[in-house]
Amino acid sequence: MALENMRQPIESGCPDSLQYMHPVMLKNFGNWKYHEDPEPGVLRHVAHSGDEVWTVRAGTQRILDVYTVRKLCDIGDQFADGYIRFTIRSNIEFLVTDPAKVPPLIGALRDAGFIVGGTRNSVTMISHTQGFLHCDIPATDASGVVKSMMDELVDEFQNWNMPNRVHIATSCCQINCGGQADIAINIQHTKPPRINHDLVSAVCERPTVVARCPVAAIRPAQVNGKPTLEVDEKKCICCGACFPPCPPMQINHAEHSQLAIWVGGNHSNARSKPSFQKLVAAGIPNNPPRWPEATAIVKKILHTYKEDAKDWERINDWIDRIGWPRFFEKTGLPFTKYHVDNWRGARKSLNASAHIRF
Repeated sequence: MALENMRQPIESGCPDSLQYMHPVMLKNFGNWKYHEDPEPGVLRHVAHSGDEVWTVRAGTQRILDVYTVRKLCDIGDQFADGYIRFTIRSNIEFLVTDPAKVPPLIGALRDAGFIVGGTRNSVTMISHTQGFLHCDIPATDASGVVKSMMDELVDEFQNWNMPNRVHIATSCCQINCGGQADIAINIQHTKPPRINHDLVSAVCERPTVVARCPVAAIRPAQVNGKPTLEVDEKKCICCGACFPPCPPMQINHAEHSQLAIWVGGNHSNARSKPSFQKLVAAGIPNNPPRWPEATAIVKKILHTYKEDAKDWERINDWIDRIGWPRFFEKTGLPFTKYHVDNWRGARKSLNASAHIRF
């Protein structure tokens, strides 16, 4: 595709990626013969024309300071002719056509403190939401959870030890912007917001707050002659959506805002149909700066999966084969009434499938 035929960017979209693509990739766009994995963190794509592109993948911390970005760009300029790309899971990939450049590129990345890996049957870099840096309703530091867990899982990122690839995601609130994953860690508020009635009328636009509640649990009220808001605690689902437009409705709590872990989410339909993740652990202390309780549970699930799953089974495939009762038995996680999927509207897990049926 010629550069002059690129689509024009729309106001809400991003520029066409073709202008940033490696020339060999652009030349062979849609015409690849096969690819292989020579070693962890390295990919080799071969086109029908005989051209080759080698990709070296390294993990980053997603929220990058300008000094780290410059360091990565300098490595890209020196070893990859400036051709780099970021993946949706916060990895950075360097693209070269000369295989002789791969070893020195890997050496430069490791010397600079970056880990190389995340390909094939490994634990990929953990994706996460913005946390306290940008999000308006965070209840935990998602990037901090990722840092503490990746410190424990770095060997699984750098090696091919898992039955299949493992995607892990973290979210700093129950909206779950981190999305589906083999293992997902998010926050759960367990108590309704605490309202500072003296500040509501001065700080909050009450109609906006009422409209923001997804279950209509908030309504106008008066306390001590001042206009304020009140919460119907029987309706409240403790989502935290009321806090951004009205900070006096404080829902974050050191004790009652807790972590939860979900497993079995999968977008792909390569070997089985997509699946939604299910709750396996809740009430985990939101315990910065290292979150040891949540990290221990994730490691326990990964260890059991590694030991018990068959080759190329994703976590959802493994659980489908052994069943949920055996999953809880093997991992040693307690099973409670909150784990029962009793929402009848789901039919069978929302009948989630990307397969086309006629």
